Amino acid sequence: MMSQKSLIQNDVIELNNLNQQNKDNIYNLPNFNPQIINQKYLDTLGVVVQPDEITLKKLEMGSSTFIKQLQTRSLIPEPRLTEMDIPVETPLPVHNYTSTGHCPGNILELNPVQGCNVGCLYCLVTDGKHNQPLVAFKNYPKYVRSHLEANKDKRYWYYLSAKTEAFQEPTLETGIVHNILLEFIQHYEKHPDSPARLYLVTKAGTKQLLFKHQGNSILDLLSEIPDRVQYNPSIGLMPETVRIILEPYAAPIQERLDAVLLCQQVGIDSNSVLAQPIIGPYLSLETMSDYFSKIKSANIINYKPEFLTLCMENLAMIGQIIGYFDRALEKSIYEQYIAHDNQNHRKQRERTAPHKTFSYAKLMELKEVGESFGLTMSVCFWVREQIDLAKDLPVINNNGFCCDFPLWNRFRVPNHT
Repeated sequence: MMSQKSLIQNDVIELNNLNQQNKDNIYNLPNFNPQIINQKYLDTLGVVVQPDEITLKKLEMGSSTFIKQLQTRSLIPEPRLTEMDIPVETPLPVHNYTSTGHCPGNILELNPVQGCNVGCLYCLVTDGKHNQPLVAFKNYPKYVRSHLEANKDKRYWYYLSAKTEAFQEPTLETGIVHNILLEFIQHYEKHPDSPARLYLVTKAGTKQLLFKHQGNSILDLLSEIPDRVQYNPSIGLMPETVRIILEPYAAPIQERLDAVLLCQQVGIDSNSVLAQPIIGPYLSLETMSDYFSKIKSANIINYKPEFLTLCMENLAMIGQIIGYFDRALEKSIYEQYIAHDNQNHRKQRERTAPHKTFSYAKLMELKEVGESFGLTMSVCFWVREQIDLAKDLPVINNNGFCCDFPLWNRFRVPNHT
């Protein structure tokens, strides 16, 4: 993260929320009274695995923090934005969350906002801590321009945005993301054979894609460079009642699928879904079939499944929210994460994945059901390494996907006409 001392502060902006759900959020759950998750709580719930002392302590700490955040109403980001400048010479980070050594080194992150207005309570970046002020770098388009020019002959994917939502109110209302896309358009006009490509993973819906700044919508701008863009919707697999609480300002699922169709209509590669997060114990033939039926309706041919990963402090919050709707599902969640022999199943920082045996079994179920809908599955190298999928999944699947990328690093030839 950028040091606050290296930034120049400007105006504070009050934001609107395109997807604000006034009735359904964490502050308005009737009779929701979170408890301290300790051994007694787990025993009462019927959890059969035995966590170690460190795990229990983290669950207790997370519970206390959750109760305090609920009381102070500090769980969901405030719709308030500060604009600052980022030094143009700052290097772009290479996107690599894992230590397998297999992740490509030519994916550079674009993160025009510090923090995220979408407010997912399971956030991969902040571990569900939303006390970080929202900061938008107003000169980010100029910053992008300098890097595109410096790397004009290099085959880079530019990942917008790896650590925040690309199409959220801070980037839309300020016009920052519109201007970033304009920089890409102008770059290709100047360098028609530039190998730079734009990679998007987003929870945006139609409202976001049609949001206009100075007469141009996001879709208008993307349609100028359709053969330079890969657009991946992020759509998790969990109970809808839970999803609404965990993703307070994200677009509804149908709007995300409708956004995919809009992209396809203008020729943008948008046929693979990041299935994240997946609440593993929720998976059944019925829930998987319903999920695949929905995404297939948007002409999706591939999906990359990612199970919910959580630090234990965050699990104390997510578990109890799930338990508000389904106590049996809450019990299963703890059993798949807190077992003593699962504590080394960590993707990054302290974020723990479900038990390896369980993860393998559920991925194989997903694969089988997905194939019945004509869909291929691609997984990241970390998952392949952790649960030994080499014998079950090719590195590049039948639709040509490896991890999130089609045909890995094969770039589409742009149409200059």
